[in-house]
Amino acid sequence: MLKKIEAFLREHHVMSLATTDFEELSVCSLFYAYSSGEKSFVVASKKSFVVASSNETTHIKHIQNNVNVAGNILLETKAVGKIQGVQFRGECSVLHDVELKKLYFKHFPYAVALLPKLWQIKVSYFKMTDNTLGFGKKIIWQEGVS
Repeated sequence: MLKKIEAFLREHHVMSLATTDFEELSVCSLFYAYSSGEKSFVVASKKSFVVASSNETTHIKHIQNNVNVAGNILLETKAVGKIQGVQFRGECSVLHDVELKKLYFKHFPYAVALLPKLWQIKVSYFKMTDNTLGFGKKIIWQEGVS
């Protein structure tokens, strides 16, 4: 069922990301590129999102104190039978993987001119709600659990 989650993630490009520095909470919206950690991405053996953000943002200041993040990607619809969304948890750090940088700029070529700082969210948990499979149907993937 991970394939269903990953297919959904590849159809979208904006996430909500929640962070905390243990005192304050924050949530933001970010464009993302998703890597399953397979194929040519040898170094990126983890399922990962790549996002761009500057050190001056609240969420990156939080990440510098606490790498644990959570977020979601959703299909906005009023039709209950079409509701789909993915929640995730992971750890966020500065991106060093050249192949993942290429992946981000392939998805967002206009961003190259901005010289953004890129970050990698290594995902450890996904939970997808998919009402197209039945009302309230959940698909869960957790790293290290078969």
